[in-house]
Amino acid sequence: MLAMVSCLVLWGASPALAGLKDDRFDGEIFTLYAGNGSLVPPKFTLAEALKRDRPTLLVLYIDDSSDCKAYSAVVSQVQAYYGRAADLLPVRLDGLPPKTTYAPTEAGYYYKGVVPQTVLFDASGKIVLNEAGTIPFETLDTKFREVFDLLPRTQTLDLKRRQVNEVTTELAR
Repeated sequence: MLAMVSCLVLWGASPALAGLKDDRFDGEIFTLYAGNGSLVPPKFTLAEALKRDRPTLLVLYIDDSSDCKAYSAVVSQVQAYYGRAADLLPVRLDGLPPKTTYAPTEAGYYYKGVVPQTVLFDASGKIVLNEAGTIPFETLDTKFREVFDLLPRTQTLDLKRRQVNEVTTELAR
């Protein structure tokens, strides 16, 4: 191994290196950078998820983007809080069929030309968030709290439902 590396250095060839802060491909980002291979491939298509009457988070990404690499950890964090109550669909743009137009039930319909692209649908399929670029966890958490009618983060860090009457229900972690 040492001899191989030495030969590469001596001949002026550099080994293929990729990392979190560059735009080089080095593998599936959810496995490498978020430590969460359970998100990919998604368990449902967007059309299937929208029929399930659950909130759906669609994240369009590519593996060779430093922004997407960093954002994968945010998506994984969202899964930790909301993965049992919502469908999370990280969709690799490279895997979308090239078409001139897409239907609203296809992931390519929401792509704005910037990655990552994040779209949050409520349980009825209405878009409550559609943003290009990286989004802080707190922004996604706030939107999910609105969708699930949870107390704002300023009032509780725990996922607790708003009180409707004298009986309070909690969303367990």
